[in-house]
Amino acid sequence: MADDVARAGVPLLSVQGVVVRFGGVVALAGVSFDVGHKQICGLIGPNGSGKTTCFNCISAIYRYTEGDILFEGKSIHNTARYRMAPLGIGRTFQNVALFRLLTVRDNILVGAHHLARSGFIANAFRLPIVRREEAAARAKLRDVLHLLALEDVAHLPVGGLPFGTQKRVELGRALMGEPKLLLLDEPAGGLNHSEVDELSGLIQQIRAHYGMSVLVVEHHMSMVMAISDKVVALEFGKKIADGTPDEVRREPEVIRAYLGESEEEARQHAGAA
Repeated sequence: MADDVARAGVPLLSVQGVVVRFGGVVALAGVSFDVGHKQICGLIGPNGSGKTTCFNCISAIYRYTEGDILFEGKSIHNTARYRMAPLGIGRTFQNVALFRLLTVRDNILVGAHHLARSGFIANAFRLPIVRREEAAARAKLRDVLHLLALEDVAHLPVGGLPFGTQKRVELGRALMGEPKLLLLDEPAGGLNHSEVDELSGLIQQIRAHYGMSVLVVEHHMSMVMAISDKVVALEFGKKIADGTPDEVRREPEVIRAYLGESEEEARQHAGAA
């Protein structure tokens, strides 16, 4: 399905004129952008720009008021939240939400719950389909643990591990669900410089290894600009830039939003860049 959509030239994700209102407050005002197949897209903007609201619409936590969001060419407007993972959209959150008393291994395995097709009877009698599914899950788990360098701590309860390691566990749980689109909500939050550099490399490895697309919201501008194929910038719920990292970093509206310059100063700054 994904290959057919890609060959047809249809973006993996297409946000089309999305409007979100909370009472009289407009959180998103006609935002549009695409995420291509096997593409890393950065979503940036100052606090309150609408980044997380946009993420929550894509993952069916919020319902948009106008416009539409298409995944593989099909609207997700009436899709229930619990259907997003089976559809192919995985997500991490700003604050890790792990089962602290469970091991790293068990926390990651939780991400594969929707992949099981065997029912109660098959599990009760240990039919061959159950054994095949368990073998596939173990193989996938080994792959994820190796990619994220978690093999040495796989047997340990996650609650006693450093925050940076817990972030990787949450990332592993999302990968275990085999998403086509991975949403990363401020994955570098709370990490030190070396951990941010390590995460940047991991995101690129994930794209290369699994062939998935990644949409990342992040305040670490240098990280976003380094790993992204394209960047979308928001301010006050509106899109102010959409292009390559070089194009976006030179956009006067982006410079003004981040540096607080006047429009004329921003244009001069962009011209000197």
